[in-house]
Amino acid sequence: MARLAQTAGLTDIQQEILSTVRDFVDKEIIPVATELEHRDEYPQQIVDGLKELGLFGLMIPEEYGGLGESLLTYALCVEEIARGWMSVSGIINTHFIVAYMLKQHGTQEQKDYFLPRMALGEVRGAFSMSEPGLGSDVSAITSKAVKDGDEYVLNGQKMWLTNGGSSTLVAVLVRSDEGHPEGTAPHKSMTTFLVEKEPGFGEVRPGLTIPGKIDKMGYKGVDTTELIMDGLRIPANRVLGGTTGRGFYQMMDGVEVGRVNVAARGCGVAQRAFELGVSYAQQRHTFGKAIAQHQAIQFKLAEMATKVEAAHAMMVNAARKKDSGERNDLEAGMAKYLASEYCKEVVEDAFRIHGGYGFSKEYEIERLYREAPMLLIGEGTAEIQKMIIGRRLLEEYRLQG
Repeated sequence: MARLAQTAGLTDIQQEILSTVRDFVDKEIIPVATELEHRDEYPQQIVDGLKELGLFGLMIPEEYGGLGESLLTYALCVEEIARGWMSVSGIINTHFIVAYMLKQHGTQEQKDYFLPRMALGEVRGAFSMSEPGLGSDVSAITSKAVKDGDEYVLNGQKMWLTNGGSSTLVAVLVRSDEGHPEGTAPHKSMTTFLVEKEPGFGEVRPGLTIPGKIDKMGYKGVDTTELIMDGLRIPANRVLGGTTGRGFYQMMDGVEVGRVNVAARGCGVAQRAFELGVSYAQQRHTFGKAIAQHQAIQFKLAEMATKVEAAHAMMVNAARKKDSGERNDLEAGMAKYLASEYCKEVVEDAFRIHGGYGFSKEYEIERLYREAPMLLIGEGTAEIQKMIIGRRLLEEYRLQG
């Protein structure tokens, strides 16, 4: 058992789940991750293993066939999975954001219809906010839904869908001006639609096209895609929660869960980088001794371990805050910001410890070096996190009088 990133106060069930996931990561993910990543191959066998473990139903309530576990349990599992291969944690993250949004905001019919099959991993979720001309500026969304009888017609182009090809249910945020007079604030005229589709690429249902995978520097294996809606007809009962105009709030609630998840991924990747660095430092010799005996390397290891520990503590705090029913956007923003920045730094230090070998595709650290940057931009850039943190701090510390 590693000394770093331990979590106090876990129940026996939580410890058992984590132990099972850690075992799965060590035996089924780490040995094959680098090879699959270099081939950009979807890890079907790993996904099937996660299904068998019941991980797709981890946070779905027991009444719908899930395990009914907390965000903390989920975040700690993500941390373990990202330690093995960050892409795999991406496969379950979007699924959970959609399941969480359904649980919190869906109509009873929507929950009954989707959640039991999502718990089994039969229905797999993706969610879509971003567009080609905007990233974190959600208020600038141009994709549109227009009411036509008992249906809505959706048009527009979305970008950066994780699991865009492999998913069968996409929560899509679009503008819906129906019932909202001219001059309504942009975030009050958005709606989340639950779009069912066939897995794969090309036209996956009439009016909906997933063009293909975007070729990326890292974060391979998992498919990242565009989504094009051209006269896509969606029945009114697939408006999340049954009421238009609530989409922005629903998505932001889901993104808070997503930010804890990205923080957890940063923690997992940083832990793995530390493990690789501390191991290599004891094997590699220069000037007659292991490089771990050189003070310069010991200083690096000390800094790396401290960052791993600090990021883990902040991530756990953000998850526990959400689980307690409190608002956690401040804590989730801080955790995501710190964990992603520290992850990049820890990975780079491990890369430096490896010297020239860090540049070789034979060594795992090369893959981590390409994966870490995604965390700096996923679920909102560092700059967006700092904006959120700053605004929330000014709310909390507003001068009286």
